[in-house]
Amino acid sequence: MVRIIGKYIRFNLAAAMEYRVSFLVQVLGMALNNSAFIFFWLLLFEKVGEINGYGFREVMLLWSLTAAGYGINEVFLGNGRFLSPIIYRGELDVYLLQPVPLLPNILCSRMNTSGWGDLAYGIVLFLLSQELTPLRLLLFPLLCLLAAFLFSAINVLYNSLTFYMGNAENLAGSVYNMVLMFATYPGTIFKGASTWIMHTLLPAALVIWIPTELILDFSWEKGLLLLGADGLMILLAILLFRGGLKRYASGNRMGTRL
Repeated sequence: MVRIIGKYIRFNLAAAMEYRVSFLVQVLGMALNNSAFIFFWLLLFEKVGEINGYGFREVMLLWSLTAAGYGINEVFLGNGRFLSPIIYRGELDVYLLQPVPLLPNILCSRMNTSGWGDLAYGIVLFLLSQELTPLRLLLFPLLCLLAAFLFSAINVLYNSLTFYMGNAENLAGSVYNMVLMFATYPGTIFKGASTWIMHTLLPAALVIWIPTELILDFSWEKGLLLLGADGLMILLAILLFRGGLKRYASGNRMGTRL
């Protein structure tokens, strides 16, 4: 499976580079689009000073983790967002015929080019906006990778509802976008029931808020709790997909993937 993933990466990158200008425009365009929010937050914090314990640097850490984690997911696990139409169109048949683990094969088979821009932006923003220590330089890539797995798990979890309720593409897309949006705001501004929602149904806390707290103030206890909660989320997504697969009806589609 590792060799196949490597081949997917090389093939998808080579395909993207066939149109180098388009590739560079997408990457730079996404990075510039994200950069515009720096000025928004800079102006805001000049007026308010601090928001519930979050200053400009802390929000930039939120953004760097979100962008890099999202970018890794889009580049290396980019087919998760398209899982629902693959299911309801009967296009799983092609993947089912291949002698490799099904879910990783589906997720890794597509690369969303703009994700490179998010990944580069997140890394550069972290290096330029944060106080760099050996621990933070170690934690940042690990937590970005963990965030990417969580983004992918959210895609699998909600898109797998297509097996049970018909086309869940719009629901899954809305949840994914909401998690992405909430992840870039300080978690301390949410109170009451919304906090519970952000730890479960829309797990922005698990994806970004808690990893941000770990970088700012590392704790083994909090780190282990995060790993446990993330593991449960990923396991739930896998189990829901596997359970739904038993309900899958072939679309009798003939096709090939080269």
